[in-house]
This record gives sequence, C-alpha cells and structure tokens, in this order.
Amino acid sequence: MSYEKVFNGTVVLENKVIDNGYIGVNDGKIAEISSEKLNGKQHIDLSGKVIFPGAIDVHVHSFSNPEEGFETTSKLSARGGVTTFLDMPYDLPNPINNTEILKEKIKDLKKNSYVDIGLWGTISKRNGTKKIKDLIDEGVMSFKLSTFETDAYRFPRIPNDEIIKAMKVLADTGILVAFHSEDDEIVKGLSKQFEEENKIHNLAHAETRPPYTETAAVLMLMEFAKWTGAKLHIVHVSHPRTLELIKLFKEMGTDVSAETCYTYLLLDENDLQEQGPPAKMNPPLRTKEDVAKMWEHLKAGNIDLISSDHIVWDIKDKEKGYNNIFKSPSGLPGVEIIVRVMYDAMINKHKMSYNEFAKLMSTNAAERFSITGKGKIEKGYDADFTVIDPNEEWEFQQKNFETNIDLLPFKGRKFKGNIAAAIIRGETVFDGKDLKVKPGYGNFIEGSEMK
Repeated sequence: MSYEKVFNGTVVLENKVIDNGYIGVNDGKIAEISSEKLNGKQHIDLSGKVIFPGAIDVHVHSFSNPEEGFETTSKLSARGGVTTFLDMPYDLPNPINNTEILKEKIKDLKKNSYVDIGLWGTISKRNGTKKIKDLIDEGVMSFKLSTFETDAYRFPRIPNDEIIKAMKVLADTGILVAFHSEDDEIVKGLSKQFEEENKIHNLAHAETRPPYTETAAVLMLMEFAKWTGAKLHIVHVSHPRTLELIKLFKEMGTDVSAETCYTYLLLDENDLQEQGPPAKMNPPLRTKEDVAKMWEHLKAGNIDLISSDHIVWDIKDKEKGYNNIFKSPSGLPGVEIIVRVMYDAMINKHKMSYNEFAKLMSTNAAERFSITGKGKIEKGYDADFTVIDPNEEWEFQQKNFETNIDLLPFKGRKFKGNIAAAIIRGETVFDGKDLKVKPGYGNFIEGSEMK
C-alpha cells in the first residue's frame, strides 16, 4: 500500500519506541506505523531525529497583552514545537465569559493561527454560571476560575458560593474546571504590609506568597470538588506539599489533576533574588530543595502534565519592577522554549524516558482535556509530530529565538536537544528554521460534548 506521506525516524509510541520507524499518513491522519519501510508519494526523512506526538501546551495567554494575539503566539508555538495549545480566557479588555466574545475570538483564531488551538472559558464574579452551558455549546474546552483577584472584571476572585455553583453545573456537564489557587486575603495582606514597610526587594514577591497561600486554596477546592463531583484541575502547582495533598485526595476518590510549569522545575528563588522581574510569576519560585522534590514527584507520576503559562509583557512593564518588585507584572514567555528546555532537563539531566516525556508533554494533556485525536502517535490520530534533534547543542541567546529573551531568566545557559520540525495534520508547519504555512492553517479545536 502507498501513503500520501511517509515519515521516517525514531518514533515514540505510548509504551515503546521504534528506533527506525515509519509513519504512513493519509488526509492528515496516521494510517500506519511500522518498523518496516513504507511506500509513499512523499517521503520525509527524519532519521537521526526523534518523532514525538505533537506537544500540547494547555496554559497559554495570547491576549493578556493584546499586542500579541493569535498570529504572534501561534508563530512562537510552531517554532517551539508546540502543535496544539489551549488559550486562557483572561483576555484584555474582555474575558471570555459570554458567547458573543467567544465567537469573535474563534473568528480571530481561524484567520490568524499557525497551530491548532482550543479555548478556555471563564465566568464573571457574580451570576456567571448561567453562561456556562452556552459557552460549552459554542466549543469551549474547559473553564478557568481563580481564588486570587488580579482584576475584578478581567481576572476576578470568584467567591466561594459561586465556585460551588459553578462546580455543580460543570459536574453535570463533565467539563473540566481549573483554578489559579492562591489565598487572596493572605497575599494581599502581606503585600500591603511589605510595601508599607518598604520591603520591595526581589524576594519579597515570594515572601508575600508563602507555600501555604497555595496549599490552603487547593485544599479548599479539592474539598469542594469532593462534595460537588466536579472534575478539578490545579494549574501551575509550584510546591511539593501541594502535590502531596493532591495525591491524597486522588487516593480518596476526588477527580483532580495537577499541572506544573517548566519554571517550577528549572528555576528557584535564587533566580528571583538575582534577576527580579524576568523571574517573577504567580505563584512564585520556590527553594532549591522544593524544586528537587518537585522532580521526585514528576518521576513518581504525581504531576499529570507540564505547561508554559506563557505570557509576553512589554519589556517596559517588566522594567518597572527593578526598583520595586511589586511594580512588575507577573508571568513570562514559554511556548517557544518549553519543549526544548524540558527535553534537555528530562531526558539528558534526569534520565527520563522518551515515553515519559511524551506523556507529560502531550498524551496526558489530550486525555485530561478530552482533545480528540491528539496526544499519541496511533492509527486514526492526527499526524501531529514534534520532531527533536537530540544531538543539537545550543545556547540561550537572542539569535535562537523570536521571543525577547530579556523577559526570560535563562541567558547564557546551554542545552542539548532542539526542535527540528513541527508537523500538524501531516503538514510541516516549521522545518527547524522557517515557518512553512500561512496564518489560518491552524484549526479551532472544539471541546468535547457535554455528557
């Protein structure tokens, strides 16, 4: 049999690796996987490279800075080997909490994206639960809420009674509800105290958000999920204690999953102390000892997936924090770098397997968020591949990225393993050097049907 396209390289399946494997693709779907040579009209030779299932980043903010948007963010995504991402709902000026705004965002996505994208929805601070089912009907994949208030309209703290209402509604639909989990009162109180006392040094950001501000919020949410039956997801877990609590609740039958970000595995509070704004995020970076324990949890299977929490601020906004850390916005880019830096950390430094890498960077995300046809190299699935050259060594310097690396605390660090290609539905979107498709190639991924 002949296929439209045949890809050849080291193929990473769910539970095994084919060192010299072949993938036959028809109509953008995987039609055959073999250790024997396949015939195709077009042969894409990736020998010496590792073909992973297309990386999925579930935590990307394309519009918190509206000067970015889908075209820019999806370009960074393709260059970073991320073939699918889920875009967060806290857009500026309007959050995605009603169908009118959602429909406009979908139009923008279909016109401007290089990669496939699913969308998060959210709710307003009060009476927002009435909009949940309508948003799901229009294709929202999951919902993000917060126990911490960044902005009363755009990124509100949802009151506990409204959280319960939302969880009950979402439990009936089977759709995931995720949370930014920090205790608003403690963080706001400590931050106010520190600023009044002129404690505005870099580490003050972490000192005003101690670990219990995360663990207390997560505990409350898991207890709510237990009583409502909600399908709960905790985003950007920063501390091993949180993972211990999530593991405990999982064992007690609560449907809860844990996501961490590449930052909490590769950086620690020394980076915040030394570099300030480029290393400022919420929750904050933790101690070196905490990071070591995060790796223990990763290897033990207590972390379900890894995301970037990508956001690109204007460098002028970040610079405001060099004399007062509280003046800098929180968050940093990541969708262009997450795959390659985590490859080096997981495969080279921590000796994890290709299969573990694939699960944490793709498979688990697809399964938890019900992203149909993605996350595995398997017959019938989309031919989405993240291709890595395991031998290419590179240094973190501006010439290697479109992202402004002044926004990142990795300057000068050396890595091994780089993106050789990003392939979406059988089409090479990025060939390791250049983008090969036009904006609009990316598809809108609708969420799963309500149960």
